[in-house]
Amino acid sequence: MNKHIKRISNYAMVGGVGTMVMATLQGCGDDPAIHQQQQPQQQAQEQSVVKEGATVTIEKQPNGSYKIIDEAPSVKTRVIVVEDGKERILTQEEIDKLVKEEEAKVDAGTSKLTQNPEEVKESGGMGLAGTLMASMAAGMVGSMLMNKLMNNQNYQQNRRTTYKSPQTYSKSQNSFKKNAAARSAAKSSSPKKSGFFSGKKSSSAKSSSFGG
Repeated sequence: MNKHIKRISNYAMVGGVGTMVMATLQGCGDDPAIHQQQQPQQQAQEQSVVKEGATVTIEKQPNGSYKIIDEAPSVKTRVIVVEDGKERILTQEEIDKLVKEEEAKVDAGTSKLTQNPEEVKESGGMGLAGTLMASMAAGMVGSMLMNKLMNNQNYQQNRRTTYKSPQTYSKSQNSFKKNAAARSAAKSSSPKKSGFFSGKKSSSAKSSSFGG
């Protein structure tokens, strides 16, 4: 009889300990202090995402020209066009077509991007293709064309005037400068390969080139 009582009491003790452990774990999970610690970690992970692209919003003006009304770094490059109050995202095919058309104009010397800013203003402003190539997304959607334009002084001046306001231009420049600094910091803090593995890689590369 006493043995049965002892066994029952032992089971009850084990069950009680299990209940306490479960309650402790649940209590830890609901601890506000832990949630507060997790939030900065989640935010840091979100901020560590490398933003290699740009999201550009271009609006059609009453006179038919186009202006950049918003621009910011993003993971993927997107071009949003606002016409008659309606937004739409350009497809890759549409972007490629615009870049090709503008490149043909640059090669022919008729692109407004390379004209005097005053002449562009008098002629009614920049078209959609020109505005796109004046944005921060230009190097991502038309890198070859950008190489032709980068050293053109008129192009550099026209880039500023394609933004709807000086504030929009400044906001864009600041956001991309901060993103560039973050990318640089992320690269410098990323773990480097050990000398052993890098040494093996270089030696294999040498042997393959020697064999070729």
